[in-house]
Amino acid sequence: MRIVVTGGAGFLGSRVIRLLLERQDQGSAPLPFDQIVSFDLVDCPIEDPRVTSIVGDLADPELIASAITPDTVGVYHLAAVLSGGSEEDFDLAMRVNVDGTRALLEAARATGASPRFAFTSSLAVFGGPMPDRVPEDLASMPESTYGALKAIGELLVNEYSRKGFIDGRVLRLPTISVRPGKPNSAASSFASGILREPLNGISSEVPVPHETRMWLSSPATAVQNLVRALEIDRAELGSWRTLNLPGISVTVGQMLESLERVGGPEARQLVTDVPDQRVRDIVGSWPGDFDVERPLSLGFLRDENFDDVVTQYRDEFVG
Repeated sequence: MRIVVTGGAGFLGSRVIRLLLERQDQGSAPLPFDQIVSFDLVDCPIEDPRVTSIVGDLADPELIASAITPDTVGVYHLAAVLSGGSEEDFDLAMRVNVDGTRALLEAARATGASPRFAFTSSLAVFGGPMPDRVPEDLASMPESTYGALKAIGELLVNEYSRKGFIDGRVLRLPTISVRPGKPNSAASSFASGILREPLNGISSEVPVPHETRMWLSSPATAVQNLVRALEIDRAELGSWRTLNLPGISVTVGQMLESLERVGGPEARQLVTDVPDQRVRDIVGSWPGDFDVERPLSLGFLRDENFDDVVTQYRDEFVG
């Protein structure tokens, strides 16, 4: 039995795979499996006999069919063209984020086994007028290409679940901060950069007003929640499979205050304001707080406070 992880070589994907392996070693895997297949543009960096890499294009139906076989018990669909990249290349975003998602769903459907299918979505599905705290049933009104294509993916996963082709769960992730490594094409990339770079002695820029409110999760908590998602029985989820995963609501100004408390004044002084209207338009359309009572009742986790999030990054990756 296998679990397939698209984007398995990436930041979140590789950590999901590592936690799945650890949970199996501890006898607490969310699903029984003997193989994890990473589907990505490069090989998965994890060296373990239980991990196999398939390298190729997410929109290649034949390659996807070789990954999702009748013994597939679970699928994590994490791969996507991110927000900034989607705005810059609409055709690529359509091919990967819509055509690739549908090809995966069709491959899962073809197994006849209705595997559990976790689709990572985004706050970018929201837009327009929003309350201070977003309820679970607020309609999506995306104001970006990325948000629109993620909303399409959400509807597809819910429809394939309604038909019984898969056992889906749509997971709207908070913005992940602090990510190690280099900036990516996400419009929210600054949410890590304004902390990561200064903690490493490098200058960084804030492209949005300090009062901009963001919905954030540490990488460790996000990965735990992704693994939790495959544990939940369909009866607990109900007919509508979309969940706003827990996060914490923090303004950019509060993020910088956490930076100063954890990294000192010298780290805070490395951050300057350089407004970017493109980033402001995208990120400003996203909500900054959610009602997550239901996800918490289902066993999903949230970070306690943002100082702990920054400290987690510092202790693991700095020096």
